[in-house]
Amino acid sequence: MSGQGATRTGGCLCGAVRFTAVPAKPEFDACHCSTCRRWSAGPFLSFHCEGAVTVEDASKVAVYRSSGWAERHFCRTCGTSLFYKLVGRDYWSVSVEALDDAAGLAFASQIFIDEKPGYYAFADDTEMMTGAEVFAAASAAGGNGNG
Repeated sequence: MSGQGATRTGGCLCGAVRFTAVPAKPEFDACHCSTCRRWSAGPFLSFHCEGAVTVEDASKVAVYRSSGWAERHFCRTCGTSLFYKLVGRDYWSVSVEALDDAAGLAFASQIFIDEKPGYYAFADDTEMMTGAEVFAAASAAGGNGNG
């Protein structure tokens, strides 16, 4: 793949899942939507991949269809949140926290900022988008936002 980011490796907490992914850009975002926060016990920090994620043994990954358009992938053994994927599209977001090394990835944006609870805040100066703005941008690009 010819992505702007270098190939990254990662895995789950227990080591059952190992994967490789190529960031489309050397940056990541924080999703504050209520679904991501419930799924990952906080904002979901992730990067969009160029192409699909390669998993060494896909049988170790469980998939939960969280909406009509999105799936959440996690380790069957330890439950580590790993990937968000749009159904029927080659759109993957990978958890930054599941990487072996996240060096070189910059914190670029926060999405669903209108769903962020008041009890935490990031100090970084990032682009911020509401849920409506995310859905409008995704619709213009032919996809969907969170879920």
